[in-house]
Amino acid sequence: MNENQPTDQATAPSGTDDRLRRSLGIGRRGFLSTCTAVAAGAIAAPVLGAAPVHAADRSPGEGHDHGRGHALVPADKRGIILYTVRDATGRDPLSTSLPSGFRAVFAQLARFGYRQVEFAGYGQHTNAPGGADLENVAGARLLRRWLDEYGLRAQGNHGFIPGSWPLTPADLDTFKKHLEIANILGMDHMGTGGDPTGSAYRADWDVAADKWNALGEIARRAGIKLYTHNHDAAYGFLLDGGPLDAQGRPTRSSGIRKLEYFLSVTDPKLVWLEMDIFWAHVAQYKFRTYTAHDGSTRQNVFDPAGLVARHDKRYPLFHAKDGVVNATNGQGYDMVPFGTGVIDYTTFFSRVGHRNYHNPMVEQDNAPSTTDPAQSLTHARTGYENLSALRRR
Repeated sequence: MNENQPTDQATAPSGTDDRLRRSLGIGRRGFLSTCTAVAAGAIAAPVLGAAPVHAADRSPGEGHDHGRGHALVPADKRGIILYTVRDATGRDPLSTSLPSGFRAVFAQLARFGYRQVEFAGYGQHTNAPGGADLENVAGARLLRRWLDEYGLRAQGNHGFIPGSWPLTPADLDTFKKHLEIANILGMDHMGTGGDPTGSAYRADWDVAADKWNALGEIARRAGIKLYTHNHDAAYGFLLDGGPLDAQGRPTRSSGIRKLEYFLSVTDPKLVWLEMDIFWAHVAQYKFRTYTAHDGSTRQNVFDPAGLVARHDKRYPLFHAKDGVVNATNGQGYDMVPFGTGVIDYTTFFSRVGHRNYHNPMVEQDNAPSTTDPAQSLTHARTGYENLSALRRR
């Protein structure tokens, strides 16, 4: 799913019960090569319609670690991208007793224990407090007030990256407006949900690098770190040599992956990355061999955590989403709530280190449901519980 799409304007049926029902499978951990069946488990249902909780009003132990060893992800680094609960922010509060609109959703996420959020645009239902469009200075100030009210911090946004290059004046003005909004919200980072380019060719990645270095410099002057987010294709192999096709483009690869090349040709002081760990594992499944410049077929299995470890400070943010094995869908995994799949997050977070630098954002593209209006917030709670349960070995 495309995280750059505007927030959905879905509505929930009137009279929805506040008390949610769920019974979710809890996945056993394992790498792609050793993935096994998911063991069944059940988690008690939350009450999402309860009164909002303020940062200072959490019950003892709520949103904390209950003294069980050393948390792998510190409490103040546990976040969620609001794309996961886009149906809730886009829901008509007049049609349901479920949390609806940014303010009520912030309150519920804080009750679960989250400390950080990543935006996926600034739209909500027109009947929610503040109105439909908060993509402006006044809207940002309102959002910041609500974030502060519930003890949350904005850590990023999948928002506007200019489509033009060289930049048109209109695109530059809009980009600067988004940087201003990011500063009002208190963000350290601002980014996008798309890849720098959809091309496989080195020449196009060189152009993308020039553009991102320029945008990164503009963002740096505004006090913001600019980041790009990956899907699986960005970790496919770069076409950078061998015989040329009819259009004069290379047809073979040196074995370097597209985003690895992007890392090498962008300024580390200007351009950062957010690894979507699920899609990086899909890339591990899909892109295992390449045709070398000499025509031979070679194998190179992608190691997501290894790439982060080599460029650790370039990856300040992660999308933490989980999957169960599906060898028939072409990508190796089906997406499931965080902590109920087989991606080995204990090993991943242990290998990349720097617990107090990285910011994992729970995400599940398919969390909203057309039949269960409460599902996305239920899965958000599941994600928090499982993220907070990770322990250092």
